[in-house]
Amino acid sequence: MDAAALLAAAAPRLAVAGIDSARLDAELLLAHALGLDRTRLYARLRDAVADDAAARFAALLMRRARREPVAYLTGEQEFWSLPFEVGPAVLIPRPETELLVELAGRLAPPPVAILDVGTGSGCIAVALARELEAARITATDLSPDALAVARRNAARHGVAARLSFVAGDVYAGLPAAARFDLIASNPPYLAPGDAVSPELAFEPGAALWAGADGLDVIRRLLAGAPPRLRPGGHLLVEIGAAQAEPVRALAQASGLAEARVVADLAGLPRVLVARAGPATPTRLV
Repeated sequence: MDAAALLAAAAPRLAVAGIDSARLDAELLLAHALGLDRTRLYARLRDAVADDAAARFAALLMRRARREPVAYLTGEQEFWSLPFEVGPAVLIPRPETELLVELAGRLAPPPVAILDVGTGSGCIAVALARELEAARITATDLSPDALAVARRNAARHGVAARLSFVAGDVYAGLPAAARFDLIASNPPYLAPGDAVSPELAFEPGAALWAGADGLDVIRRLLAGAPPRLRPGGHLLVEIGAAQAEPVRALAQASGLAEARVVADLAGLPRVLVARAGPATPTRLV
């Protein structure tokens, strides 16, 4: 059977499983099974697929039909136009998190010390290291397995020499005297009752869920930020769409200045931006 026929049979099977991106997912999985990228797959749609590759594809389709994320099946996800290794130990990077990297790039003056809290795959830390060549970045995570993935991604993209990795929850594990020009974080912020896709069942719960209101980790992140920021330093935190007002209030109660929430391309509240020290105008444009 050729690749085109395999795809023609696979896409409806995934669609029946409730997957909206059925054709795209089938293409990605077949390309992975064949050891190709999608462009090369298109050029070989009429080529016969070897039995072993067809078997690999069938196994991947079965897992995807059970709603296992494509990124875990291929072991890779793109973020900030860079490929990142991912697996069940880390949250899959989302496109909306790129807003946090974009804002950090505007706010961080070189040379700069950056802290990435809850680094996961290391996507934020690595992207910032690539964008800010003078930056020195510390990345923390509670999970040793996640830190191992982040280290490999840093090495893969040639920025390992400027990244330090620390095992610990939020600010735990950092030297007492450590201060930063910028703290960035995509913390867990989901709460019971939030609408989520079946794929989230495969991702690490500790990176997703944060208590009854989804703010357990954000509370600690904001409360502990002022003594970790240098004067005028900024805190950037990704938040849930319904959390803008409570998060702004928490930031102000923590003594942070200029607390504001920036919307993503879909118009949804996405990133809290706040600053240490007395209020002065901050431009994000």
